Amino acid sequence: VGHPMELRHQKKRIAAIDWMRGIVMVLMALDHTSMFFNEGRVSGDSAAAVAAGGPFAPEQFFARWVTHLCAPTFVFLAGTAIAVSTARRRERGMPERAIDRDLLIRGAFIAVLDLVVMSPLSGHVLLQVLYAIGVSMMLMVPLRRLGTRSLLVLSLVLLVGSEAITGSIWNPHGDAGPLWVSLTFAPHFGHELVVLYPALPWLGMMMLGWVFGERLASPRKEGAWPKERLLAACGLAALALFVLVRGLDGYGNMFLHRDDGSIMEWLHVSKYPPALAYSLLELGLMALLLAGLMRLETHVEVRENGPILVFGQTALFFYLVHFGLLASLRAFVTPRGLGFALSLVLPALLVVLYPMCRAYRAIKQRHPRSILRFV
Repeated sequence: VGHPMELRHQKKRIAAIDWMRGIVMVLMALDHTSMFFNEGRVSGDSAAAVAAGGPFAPEQFFARWVTHLCAPTFVFLAGTAIAVSTARRRERGMPERAIDRDLLIRGAFIAVLDLVVMSPLSGHVLLQVLYAIGVSMMLMVPLRRLGTRSLLVLSLVLLVGSEAITGSIWNPHGDAGPLWVSLTFAPHFGHELVVLYPALPWLGMMMLGWVFGERLASPRKEGAWPKERLLAACGLAALALFVLVRGLDGYGNMFLHRDDGSIMEWLHVSKYPPALAYSLLELGLMALLLAGLMRLETHVEVRENGPILVFGQTALFFYLVHFGLLASLRAFVTPRGLGFALSLVLPALLVVLYPMCRAYRAIKQRHPRSILRFV
């Protein structure tokens, strides 16, 4: 979940970014509703958890697959948010040391939420997307000084080279390696500790988001492509590279190889840890969607209280509260199937969350310097 976009010092927020975040919040709620209330849920997103070619019911596979967009979008837009926030604070004359301190506090706060909120709900120590975002934010304190081009190159090195590094220190079908391996590059599936989001591959996505955020915060240079056009071009290039990587079926999918040419085999990509194929596919789709939303924003009126906008502006609050609601409801409702989860539970969850998110947004706007600015 990305930190809310800090554009208060612009004339207006970029609604397309809030819409993008809101869309993936709904997709995330779909996935977690399925996790709690769908008995046939599929989650074979790692070579450590399932062998390639395992039989999947198509409806279960695609209900899970469509939600893969969430985490890369959260992490990318978190990088975008802190880049824009940093630029605005510099404009106000805030010292670099104060910017660093705030970024460290924000990152630590978000990472610790996995330990103090999500772990008790799961019954074991669980490090997932909040851990990856928080640690990546803290690492951006020194990394942001490298400059835009260096960050872009380093992000691509991480995204492309993670499999080579991970493959040299991790055996997906062997015993768990050292803790530092799980915290940095490879997942860990244990009884007492589960690390779904090792930090460094996701750091690459945050750095890409930072590069995009710096482009958003800077004036457009004469002759430069419009931002939405650049996004669309990058998205198409990423999808083309995905087709190449998945078609070669060698390096690039974290040991999940295709058994045939079916669409499910092509789309069966490794999320834990994120493979190059996964990153290309999801970031490519995100770029195209965001470009379309940025274009749409110039042609429609932005509804301040539209549900998708509200969910996007309260993403971390939404994330924390929806887990608590689902866990509470699970104590009273017996899981059934995918149809039950998506046609009954998910709509009810979103209806309950909407007024809560609106109320939280209003409180946060009235108290912009309180601890709520971290949520």
